[in-house]
Amino acid sequence: MRPRAARLPDRVPVMCQLALGHYFLQAGRDATDVWHDNDVFADALVALQRRYRFDGILVNLPGRDPEWRNAIISVEPRSSGRVIHWRGGYFTVVPADENPYVCLEATGRPATVLFDAVDPAALYYVEPHDSAGTTSPSSWGFDRLPAVAGDRFFPPWHWDGLKRVRALAPDVSLHGEVFSPFSQLLELVGCSEGLLAMMLHPAKTHECLARLSEGAVTLGRGHFAAGADAVLISSAYAGAAFLSRAHYETFVLPYERRVVRGLKDAAPDRPVYTHTCGAIGDRLDLLEATGTDGIDTLDPPPLGTTDLAEAKRRLGLRVFIKGNVNPVDAVLNGSAEMCYRDACERIAIAKEGGGYILSTACSVPPHAPPENILALTRAAEDTGWY
Repeated sequence: MRPRAARLPDRVPVMCQLALGHYFLQAGRDATDVWHDNDVFADALVALQRRYRFDGILVNLPGRDPEWRNAIISVEPRSSGRVIHWRGGYFTVVPADENPYVCLEATGRPATVLFDAVDPAALYYVEPHDSAGTTSPSSWGFDRLPAVAGDRFFPPWHWDGLKRVRALAPDVSLHGEVFSPFSQLLELVGCSEGLLAMMLHPAKTHECLARLSEGAVTLGRGHFAAGADAVLISSAYAGAAFLSRAHYETFVLPYERRVVRGLKDAAPDRPVYTHTCGAIGDRLDLLEATGTDGIDTLDPPPLGTTDLAEAKRRLGLRVFIKGNVNPVDAVLNGSAEMCYRDACERIAIAKEGGGYILSTACSVPPHAPPENILALTRAAEDTGWY
């Protein structure tokens, strides 16, 4: 993850981000508990890291209130999962193989916020994976107590899951996650509202993004303090299928640069890298311009537009690159041997000089066969040595 240091690892590392549904199906734990319970989620992360022999773990859920069960009113079984009814007028749909989602009892839909109703001064960080979903003004869990911007915005238990993973897997590269300012805004108001805001209210949009940058820095610094070796900036809405280069330069780049700088100021020796899905082949230079240490997920055609050899040539060893194995055609629908060949090809292309992490492009699908995932590690162990 530090290719500019010109120190090679012993071999190409392997670290895939698993979809939450994959943990639900493969970790041997109840989906409701994996999503809501710090200890169960941490145990699931470590169990699958060990099964697949990954070199790193991404903790991609925030910590939960240890008293979360006390907020349950009732649990309604369904053929494909269950519905949990909470105090405060919320319910959560928990599928067996997909991310849960929170809705209002009054409307049967997730809570939404119109951009016109957003006060930039009241923003700090938007957490779409909180157990109560996205809230405005921000609060944690189902107690609805407003969170106050600043160092105490995040509750102490926000890092309990990450700390448990650190204790269970001290020899594994441990990564925390923050949402990019642009992603936070779109999670708060929705994609349509967010895109209209860029066009109709650019000044207010910039105010919102500036405030959300501050919270992302605070969260990332908290990850480092809790034991994370690296922080990923999740920037899922910044690909070419969604944003032009010009809009990326205007609404994404300057604020992700603020987040990177804020985290590097606090921990200059720990990598900060960026996860952007889909069509990013035309903006690798803009991603690099944020100051990021690495770029993930490098989706290949037809999922995205990144040619791995071209990315390696253009980025050199200035930043590390991660991904490019097709998670659908190869890992979900292919055979273990196909996955092995695909991974060996990626290693051959990007291994030279270091700075490459073997991974699927974006998350491993929920129903991906475990033997296909293991084939990636087998490829690195067979062909990835320096």
